[in-house]
Amino acid sequence: MEHSQSEMNILSNGKSHDLGDDGGVPLKTMLDEDQNGTQSVRYEDPDDGLENEEFLPNADGKKPIRFTDFEGKTSFGMSVFNLGNAIMGSGILGLAYAMANTGILLFWFLLTAVAALSSYSIHLLLKSSGVVGIRAYEQLGYRAFGNPGKMAAGIAITLQNIGAMSSYLYIVKSELPLVIQAFLKAEPTSDLWYLNGNYLVIMVSASIILPLALMKQLGYLGYTSGFSLSCMVFFLTAVIFKKFQIPCPFEEFSVNSTASHHGLNDSSHIHEHNNGVVHEDDDSHCTPRMFTINSQTAYTIPILAFAFVCHPEVLPIYTELRNPSKKKMQKVSNISIFVMYSMYFLAALFGYLTFYGNVEAELLHTYSRIDPYDTLILCVRVAVLTAVTLTVPIVLFPVRRAIQQMLFPTKSFSWLRHTAIALILLTLINMLVIFAPNILGIFGIIGATSAPCLIFIFPAVFYIRIVPKEDEPMNSPSKILAACFAALGFSFMVMSLSFILIDWTTGEGLAVGGH
Repeated sequence: MEHSQSEMNILSNGKSHDLGDDGGVPLKTMLDEDQNGTQSVRYEDPDDGLENEEFLPNADGKKPIRFTDFEGKTSFGMSVFNLGNAIMGSGILGLAYAMANTGILLFWFLLTAVAALSSYSIHLLLKSSGVVGIRAYEQLGYRAFGNPGKMAAGIAITLQNIGAMSSYLYIVKSELPLVIQAFLKAEPTSDLWYLNGNYLVIMVSASIILPLALMKQLGYLGYTSGFSLSCMVFFLTAVIFKKFQIPCPFEEFSVNSTASHHGLNDSSHIHEHNNGVVHEDDDSHCTPRMFTINSQTAYTIPILAFAFVCHPEVLPIYTELRNPSKKKMQKVSNISIFVMYSMYFLAALFGYLTFYGNVEAELLHTYSRIDPYDTLILCVRVAVLTAVTLTVPIVLFPVRRAIQQMLFPTKSFSWLRHTAIALILLTLINMLVIFAPNILGIFGIIGATSAPCLIFIFPAVFYIRIVPKEDEPMNSPSKILAACFAALGFSFMVMSLSFILIDWTTGEGLAVGGH
């Protein structure tokens, strides 16, 4: 069977390379033949060492520059920051509500299981990448299933990350005017331009997100990723501090109160909730539950399942890692997942132990019920806004890469194309956020379909398809486990779509599929 030269010589990131130009790298090149008779190139590193074949020049001493080329200069720490920032989403604000509807022990079990499954999924991606020397998600799809696999991976990455960026900018649009209004003590009905969320989201996109998105490499965003994670650490610290400051049951803010701007009525120790009266000496609402099953429990499972979505960013970060190896990148992933796992659990635990059953789906809104002018909470809001804003450029990189892999796979790097794709993406996302706020419901469905594919299904089926049968037969434990993993992802997708359809038909429940 004849094959084009480009198909025979796919190297990392989908670039073509002459098989004879190995420059003395201790890699053994083998031609494998799959069940369809298709020959493919497989690279074996006997030392499982550095995957540095892409650093080698061609025979003329120069290497053609492609948009997927890299220099591998990003340090281990910066890679941890970038991947951690990719994992950390606005979903942390809803984890306390998830704990309230599952109980502490069930929440801990589910969160631990999801973290372990995410680490395993990244292991499958890295293993597949190492077998064929490819470090691009879309090219793994091409290697496994040809153009359909490449297009499926590219479309899933594009839809998932556009949905995530839209949700982040929607938070900026809705929260930033409230923060400015609270700091300036402005009237809620004021029509000042700097309290208009549409203007603010455009200004943030143009002044902060776009310049960062124009960086050529993800590694340069390590510093902003570190700062973004620091903002979320500040959020976590404030949540822990407020646990020991707010009594239970808490007294809600009252705009008609004459007892200062805090709105606390010292003569009446009551808490009004759902048209009922709860006395302070009634601690029935202030007892933590270890295990809870209710009508909202099922909605929290998909939220936890997608709490560690970072897979589109794994291979780009791997690409730019200094002295890369599968073992080193797996360590980067494990550290990032463990840090986020710890922050998720602590934020959920102390948020839940502050408000118990009264916690809202968005944790910061619950604090506003006590005192909307609390300086610490306002600063926390600013920190969260900063964190989600600085996450957008990280999420944009895989989308731009996917678009270039689908539309311009053989083109050399171009600043004009690099900039144009970023401008078009940000313009599209801003238009969605400004003119179609209800589009977030559509992206709930997109997230419920693309996220399971990227986290569970694609890594598993790519692994089954790419790893040669000579190394691991289909009945081997590794491939059986991968097949079960893909089935788990499919069940998550069906369950998430079912919950969203129920949510739309009944008008109750949580939006599923967010990051």
